[in-house]
Amino acid sequence: MELLDKIVAEFASFVWGLPLLILLIGGGLYLLIRSRFLPFRYLGHAINVLRGKYDDPDDPGQINHFEALTTALSATVGMGNIAGVAVAIALGGPGAVFWMWVSAVVGMSTKFFTATLAILYRGKDSAGEVQGGPMYFIEEGLGKKWKFMAVFFSMAGMIGALPVFNVNQLTQAINDILLIPNDIQVGFESNLIIGLILVGITTVVIVGQLSRISKTAAKLVPSMVLLYFVAVLYILGVNFDQVPKYLSLIVTDAFSAELYSGEPLFGGVVGGLILLGIRRGAFSNEAGIGTAPMAHGAAKTSEPTREGLVAMLGPAIDTLIVCTLTALAILVTGVWETSGANGVSLTASAFENSLPGIGSYILLICIAVFSISSLFSYSYYGSKCMSYLFGAHNKKYYNIFYIGSIILGATTSLSLMINLIDGVFALMAIPTMLATIIMAPRVLKESRRYFKALKKD
Repeated sequence: MELLDKIVAEFASFVWGLPLLILLIGGGLYLLIRSRFLPFRYLGHAINVLRGKYDDPDDPGQINHFEALTTALSATVGMGNIAGVAVAIALGGPGAVFWMWVSAVVGMSTKFFTATLAILYRGKDSAGEVQGGPMYFIEEGLGKKWKFMAVFFSMAGMIGALPVFNVNQLTQAINDILLIPNDIQVGFESNLIIGLILVGITTVVIVGQLSRISKTAAKLVPSMVLLYFVAVLYILGVNFDQVPKYLSLIVTDAFSAELYSGEPLFGGVVGGLILLGIRRGAFSNEAGIGTAPMAHGAAKTSEPTREGLVAMLGPAIDTLIVCTLTALAILVTGVWETSGANGVSLTASAFENSLPGIGSYILLICIAVFSISSLFSYSYYGSKCMSYLFGAHNKKYYNIFYIGSIILGATTSLSLMINLIDGVFALMAIPTMLATIIMAPRVLKESRRYFKALKKD
């Protein structure tokens, strides 16, 4: 296992090099500037679309705009925001949060373009059902000669969609918050039991396909986000005098990297910190990775631009809001300096510090819902990749493989799981971003048509 851990870590470090940083952030900035900050100019309209003002039950697709966003958010608002932020601060200090913000702002533009393409170039699977996502917009938009990129994305996507990190961190949270304080021995056996329980829950839901996934996510995610918000705002209220100090430190440390303890990039610690923040930001909001367009590609709409506007709200919600709240809770309570914990355990320490007796349990409830809802969404993503490669009739085999991987996530180390998913996410980003940049002019042409028609109405 130690050798495997080392190999996977080196793989993740290799693919998350400067070229990918340029592709994700440089490509996102190009899209943002090329669109003249279009996503930000139509925030109000995006919210109206999300509210259902323009819904038409006769439009093609499977789920409405709100269900598409909550399905995508159920995969992103979760361990990336709770454990991922903690990992970033433990390794990079407060400055890592600033580069997560940069990733989110740029990611809003990227999400707009990728989700618009997901509707603009929908394809059909072997069962004749309309589908969206990078593999379809690459093949439908760029033609058969680019199919190798769609195949590459789908192969990486089947691994990237595995729930191993979320399960790993949920298991760690149950151990640290529920079992160890109650003198219950933890180890391989207890982790295996947790994994088997998650297998049972996941199996029941994913058998119901996307309709059950989206309806479950639409009910669970908003209520848990609200509970999480209330708890974190209470923590910030208790430590309000510390908030301005740490908001300032997030910005200043982003350029000094005095608290960064990871590997430098090209000999510079600031470069290493930037890469850490972008990497954790990408895991948090998945902008440019290509997972969210698979959910948004299933939305009931005949207007690609509308779904692009809805999708761009994702990074704003999960990184600019949820990640910032998590980061401040960890920072203002001081646990990032006093605790040796990492991942979800560090966030749990912050909650218990300000809400003794109940804080860690509130966090456990939120983590359980976020993690379990993300299990549903990721199973959908992976099965779509499987359907594209081997036919829709074979996706049941992916679900068997997926469910089996839950056991793997519950019983292995954090570093192995986070490096595995990080590395594969990087591979997924390459075809997604290249295709999006190539087809950006088509998105802008479609958007100009849409907004021109909107003004006439």
